[in-house]
Amino acid sequence: MAEIVSPAALSAADTRTSGEPSAASPPTRRVVQTIELLSRHPAEHLSLAQIVRGTGMSRATAHAVLTQLTADGWTIRDGDGNYCLGLGLMTVARRAEAAFPLRRLAAEAIQRLADAHRIPAFLAEREGDSIVITEVIGTPSVPWMRAGRHIPFVPPVCREFVAWAPAATREHWLAAAEPIHRPRLELVLDAIRTRGYSVERLADDSAPMLEALTALRHSPVTDPLRHRLSAMITELITIDYLPDELGEHNAVVSVAAPIFGADGEVVASIVACPDTQLPAARLVELAEATVAAASVVGAAVHR
Repeated sequence: MAEIVSPAALSAADTRTSGEPSAASPPTRRVVQTIELLSRHPAEHLSLAQIVRGTGMSRATAHAVLTQLTADGWTIRDGDGNYCLGLGLMTVARRAEAAFPLRRLAAEAIQRLADAHRIPAFLAEREGDSIVITEVIGTPSVPWMRAGRHIPFVPPVCREFVAWAPAATREHWLAAAEPIHRPRLELVLDAIRTRGYSVERLADDSAPMLEALTALRHSPVTDPLRHRLSAMITELITIDYLPDELGEHNAVVSVAAPIFGADGEVVASIVACPDTQLPAARLVELAEATVAAASVVGAAVHR
């Protein structure tokens, strides 16, 4: 079977890569890029050449950044001249975790969900106008599902964050959708609120065309062409499942259940990632387990 690509992946792939304003502080951005790159390879020591390729910095700039980070203990340079994260950064990270307790509270529930169903799972938290993946268990088959990934809070994704939102927030979100999708999105939001979870799906026969369009969108093209490609991609996406649409086999990329904060707003979601065909009963079973895991975390947040 062709690999199923998530609509969220298609939308999120442009995040922080196209149409983004220039960094206010390029030197700071280079430090962040270096730390992010090393954090994606925690068990490896990367050479200066690998870091140059991974960040796009010049060799001299990368060397200067790493020299300062190593002096401050945020990175370590081994005997072969390769680099990894240092204990100084770990100390800072542990202090920072106290300000963001949700990841710690959710880690066990996500691990149990992933183990019980033998699939990857992750935690997505609301941060301003985007959603951030903050904890990942297992290795999702879709590349964008990784810790630190920002997902824009725009249609058709993040539906489990919108379904319980006030009417004004919901209408603002819907207004940003392609007009052709708004009627379906309204029905989908109502269905999500009723059943308690969202489903990312993709019709199998669209997968090859979507893969080709996505590859074109990330090639060096003009902004008007990129926007047109994005519109074509959106037209191929089938958004979620309505109650009467489940069949014998259902293409399920992910299932997401909301975590509610103390004031009743959705602050995060737990996302299970089967990325396969599921019978209706199996989909409902996984969804109920995901909702239960999110409820456990929500109860912990309120304590």
